[in-house]
Amino acid sequence: MKKKKVAFHNLGCKVNAYETEAMQQMLQARGYEIVSFDEPADVYIINTCTVTNIADRKSRQMLHRAKKMNPQAIVVAAGCYAQAAGEKLAADGAVDIVVGNNRKKDIADILEEYVQSHEACHLLDVAHAPEYETLSITGTAEHTRAYIKVQDGCNQFCSYCIIPYARGRIRSRALPDVLKEVGTLAKNGYQEIVLTGIHLSSYGKEKKDGIGLLQLIEAVHEVEGIRRIRLGSLEPRIITEEFAEKISALPKICQHFHLSLQSGCNETLKRMNRHYTAEEYYEKCLLLRRYFDHPALTTDVIVGFPGETEEEFAETCAFLEKVKFYETHIFKYSRRRGTKAAGMDHQITEEIKTERSKVLQELNRKNMAEYEAYFHGRQVEVLFEEKTVIDGREYYSGHTREYISVTVPAEGRKLRNKICDCIL
Repeated sequence: MKKKKVAFHNLGCKVNAYETEAMQQMLQARGYEIVSFDEPADVYIINTCTVTNIADRKSRQMLHRAKKMNPQAIVVAAGCYAQAAGEKLAADGAVDIVVGNNRKKDIADILEEYVQSHEACHLLDVAHAPEYETLSITGTAEHTRAYIKVQDGCNQFCSYCIIPYARGRIRSRALPDVLKEVGTLAKNGYQEIVLTGIHLSSYGKEKKDGIGLLQLIEAVHEVEGIRRIRLGSLEPRIITEEFAEKISALPKICQHFHLSLQSGCNETLKRMNRHYTAEEYYEKCLLLRRYFDHPALTTDVIVGFPGETEEEFAETCAFLEKVKFYETHIFKYSRRRGTKAAGMDHQITEEIKTERSKVLQELNRKNMAEYEAYFHGRQVEVLFEEKTVIDGREYYSGHTREYISVTVPAEGRKLRNKICDCIL
């Protein structure tokens, strides 16, 4: 019997990417052949994103593109946009199956059921889904670094964000299940693990077993074969004296911490419904710098949030100058239907958002250059990830523990997935 061909397209965050890899591996195990999204396929699965209206539009475009490539193919909308707009998508002529969050683990059975009964919509009420959706992988497309999803859902309800409605409340993966997957990845040659989640800092908070993110990190640290542990995006409030002191005692922890900021102005943070002040955030940065030697602090900032005045924006600029992040991911505020911020007064024009974004991009370039300059002439540890050819010469590229990108001539060496000391 000829294998059915399945093509995937992923939109959105690292959690989505992990879930896409997991679905691919589940279908391969059931006898499906995975092909490139641009190739003819019997099934197209788009793991959608709904973080902004633009993400919604891109999700719809990819679904229609898939149906256009092969009108006879089964087109599946999975993930966050599918969860948020399930009924609308079920009525869309380009979509055959809608698979919401917490049903991706059933993707193989859902495809087989569709062939028999043509049941199109598979949605759960994620707002009241108490169980973590167990997915796992044995490898990833990156080959050297593996992202592992350990948490889902969010209880924060930031005024600009739709994700708590698309992902539901916080749910944490069982520790033995995490350790089993990390062990499998270590045996398959992966040396770096990145712990990720929709709201990673909430790991374990809905349970009463005393296992939180710190205990998870300590347990993963004991898995043989893993050389590095990198953490996904953290809320600043999790950085306590105890947390910083204990993770600093773990040699596998990478000194790279991504702390969500969004604004350096307290008034803006209040409208965003962020649960900290700029002063509290700064204290967390100082804590990390006390326990780690020159750690890389990275962050996200939204420009042009409703009501952001020139004075408020100036406060954010001054705060970024003060903290001196290694890298700042800059996003122009995107009005998202269904959120509190969408109905706020004093929406900012695109022109002003663009101007402010350019200011922060220039500041980001300056901060990055200053941070990297500190390491010039110093010995660093690099995990080499891939080989490239530039002007006919072979090079290997990889990242330090701080996530600084490093490229060296191959010179006949086989460096992929090797950890080496280099002088920058």
